[in-house]
Amino acid sequence: MLIMAVHQVPSLTREKYEEVVRRLTGKSRIESASDLPFDGLLVHIAGEGKNGFCIVDVFESEEAVARFNDAMSSIPREVGIEEPPEFFPAHTFMTSRGQ
Repeated sequence: MLIMAVHQVPSLTREKYEEVVRRLTGKSRIESASDLPFDGLLVHIAGEGKNGFCIVDVFESEEAVARFNDAMSSIPREVGIEEPPEFFPAHTFMTSRGQ
């Protein structure tokens, strides 16, 4: 079962997101799944919306979410992101590449 994560909370800013990326990957920007210290992330989108910074992820399974949470550990709290993302089962998933 695919799992979606949506993270758009007041304490999440672009600067805090970028600091999480640096601490997690050692890079300034995620360029591919191979940059991450866990597997099972199918889609990662981050950007500025009308209600603040927003991240949307799609994971291949609940086990992949657990690997993500293990890798993230306390990094978000350390940079000041107070609220966790919301996780829920994906109803529909498609890409223009037919997956």
